[in-house]
Amino acid sequence: MGLIVSILVLSFLIFFHELGHFLAARFFGVHVERFSIGFGKVIFSKVINGTEYAISTIPLGGYVKMKGQDDSDPTKVSLDSDSYNMKPPWQRIIILIGGPFFNFLLAFFLYYAIALIGANDYAPVIGAVQPDSPAQQHGLQKGDKIIEINNQPIQIWDDLSEAIGASNGSIEMLIDRNGTVLSVTVTPKVLEVKNIFGETVKRRMVGIGPSGEIVTRSYDPIEAISFAWNKTVEASKMIVLSVEKLIEGVIPAKEMGGVISIVQVTAEASQHGIVALFILTALISVNLGVLNLLPIPALDGGHIIFTLYEMIFRKPLNEEIIYRLTLGGWAILLTLMAFTIYNDIARITNG
Repeated sequence: MGLIVSILVLSFLIFFHELGHFLAARFFGVHVERFSIGFGKVIFSKVINGTEYAISTIPLGGYVKMKGQDDSDPTKVSLDSDSYNMKPPWQRIIILIGGPFFNFLLAFFLYYAIALIGANDYAPVIGAVQPDSPAQQHGLQKGDKIIEINNQPIQIWDDLSEAIGASNGSIEMLIDRNGTVLSVTVTPKVLEVKNIFGETVKRRMVGIGPSGEIVTRSYDPIEAISFAWNKTVEASKMIVLSVEKLIEGVIPAKEMGGVISIVQVTAEASQHGIVALFILTALISVNLGVLNLLPIPALDGGHIIFTLYEMIFRKPLNEEIIYRLTLGGWAILLTLMAFTIYNDIARITNG
């Protein structure tokens, strides 16, 4: 069942990405010759209003084939008015951005749904107090629930972490201890800790850890908009930062995962309920949006760079250069795909 859910999630993500390109193309009057989910041999297709809607054998991607655009041969062009390459550069850029934009839009919708269903977070309840820490020195105890920090209401553990990190000097904590509300003044220490990328960073901390207690927060339809926006932006920044750390070598290349990892993790998430599945799907959708905007010739980002060149210099890039760069882009993508699949298999083999 998990495998079926994973395939459906991937197919839907691909469909939504290509739908962005498709709708933008149709809006600007570009004829779409084929809208395919998957690559390879077409196993099912139907022509509606001149567009072939197809499902292909390899469900690891998809594409919208527009008139006048052919990634397999960038030198093929059409001079018809409904051709992609005859549209103004700014319209082509919007068509190219349409796919990634729909990935971010889908993530927003998923986070919005999560907000309405109820988002799970750690409760601001102390589960551990480090020895010789400011928390211990000022009498904080396991089981204390943090209500406020510097008059700022604390609802989840992340609120607590952010409030401490953004504070200056001592902080006033309002805590609930077995039904009794107490006020405690604590002076955080700046300590060296490891971030999620394994880097050593300095943070203001008081020396407490969460109890693991979960609190579910539901939002009204208006509040859910802010929640969805913040989560989409947060996820986008995280993916961009991850790519940056990968290029810098902070994240080892062996940590890269491919389609097998995506299927495995999605299958696991589906077993933990709809909220977990929505969270992971939103993150994968943002991932697709960001990665497709990378300036690699075979991706949307690469085509955007070509089009920006045309806008700036008032002439298209040489066809031979585009052709060679596109081949190089495909070589990079296929190499990355093979490498990530190798990593996935190695992880499975090593347990």
